[in-house]
Amino acid sequence: IRFGDLMLKGKNQKMFVKKLLSHIKIKFADLAVNINNKHDQVILEFKKDDLLEVETRILQIPGIHSYSIIHETNKDINEVVETAINLLNNNLEANKDYTFKVETKRSDKNFKYTSIEFTKEVAPLILKGTNKNLKVDVKKPEVTLHINIRFDSIYIYLDSKKALGGFPAKVAGKGLLMLSGGIDSPVAGFLTIKQGVDLEMLHFESTPLTPLESINKVIDLSTKLALYLPHNKIKLHVVPFLKVHEALLNYVDDSYIITIMRRMMYRIAEKYANKNKIDILVNGESLGQVASQTLASLKVVENVTNMPIIRPVATYDKSDIIDIAKVIDTFNISIKPFSDCCSIYVPKRPVISPTIEKCEVEESKHDFDTLINEAIENIKTLVIKSDDKIDLSMHGF
Repeated sequence: IRFGDLMLKGKNQKMFVKKLLSHIKIKFADLAVNINNKHDQVILEFKKDDLLEVETRILQIPGIHSYSIIHETNKDINEVVETAINLLNNNLEANKDYTFKVETKRSDKNFKYTSIEFTKEVAPLILKGTNKNLKVDVKKPEVTLHINIRFDSIYIYLDSKKALGGFPAKVAGKGLLMLSGGIDSPVAGFLTIKQGVDLEMLHFESTPLTPLESINKVIDLSTKLALYLPHNKIKLHVVPFLKVHEALLNYVDDSYIITIMRRMMYRIAEKYANKNKIDILVNGESLGQVASQTLASLKVVENVTNMPIIRPVATYDKSDIIDIAKVIDTFNISIKPFSDCCSIYVPKRPVISPTIEKCEVEESKHDFDTLINEAIENIKTLVIKSDDKIDLSMHGF
């Protein structure tokens, strides 16, 4: 396992690496995995039958740049050649031509061969011994056999697989994700976690205006995001939004309902974040996808808060967001036909260029501040684990 950009950090490097190592140890605590820290990388030793599970879990740990499945030998040339031949024979297709090169790196500068000398020694023997059709190409080979001469042994591997990258979990402060049941906000949450933010979720529920199944959707989405945090758990705060929702429908001009609803949500999110010492708000807004996400609408909506707002998917095409949602396994949950607060009622002609002045006039028609404070006081918090099955009746829903 390689750390990538973490090794470029200055005086904070040890802190970043320590956080990442801690997450790795937590993630593999229930498997027979030996974890060995080697300064700029981590070596995992495990049973061959656990390979798929180990790879799956590696891809759930932010801060890991890449990884390779390596074969370890001693520093005997014959053993290196034999291992390399078996590796090529077992992993390359039969009856197919490949361009090929051997690339050697020498960490142990006291080893009797330089990197180039060792390559010249082993490459002809490997080419002669393999049963594959290989043609040497040192510039743009299809297959590269990597040989890493370490201090205690030699590592041999064929490729490097990309991991999540980003930064270790919980190194960048706390964020509050405004989580709907749609496609965009879980992806925004994943991208934020990947950058080291310790994320909690805030969901606005309006049962019976919205179905109870919409909360189940959000819980299911939370279990997927929990996989990327230590201990596979995450907090979900559920806001009782019904009274605010009904007041919006009864008192606000139809075209402004969604705009003002989002202003109310931001007010609640900011107050709750400040109350719980959370640094930023996060949401899945993407420019221009709906009327409430035009530049004019975003400006008017965020006018009610002074807290930094992170919009990780703001410039993404919908197809790109969907691709990520499929990778993190949230897409099929998000498309379940249960509406949340923002989608249960869509005005016939939503305003696309709202003004702050008009919003303030509409908001003056009712005592929304009291309803906001009441909603905050009655927020329910669920601790969601990746393998949880939550019984909502046990939490008063």
